[in-house]
Amino acid sequence: MAHYRLSDDQYGSPAEREDIYDAERVMTAAVEAAGVGEVDGSEFGGGEAVLYAYGADVGALFKVMEPTLRGLPFSPAHVVLRRGSRESESRVEL
Repeated sequence: MAHYRLSDDQYGSPAEREDIYDAERVMTAAVEAAGVGEVDGSEFGGGEAVLYAYGADVGALFKVMEPTLRGLPFSPAHVVLRRGSRESESRVEL
């Protein structure tokens, strides 16, 4: 899950939402081409955007998505990498 802080306390600006949707399309194509999982959509609310993706090898999945995730202009931002359960998650600052 990639978490991004938006410019307001609700759903962000139309331009911010479009940036997230564009990134989602780019990552969907890259993840499918690499065969490492799937991008499962995004969610907006509470001043945050969250992108969801799943795959058997979280490291390979993140490697494919990382350039696009780091290219988004929102800050602060972080990614939660979960291997199985919540107890086995790690956090990457973007």
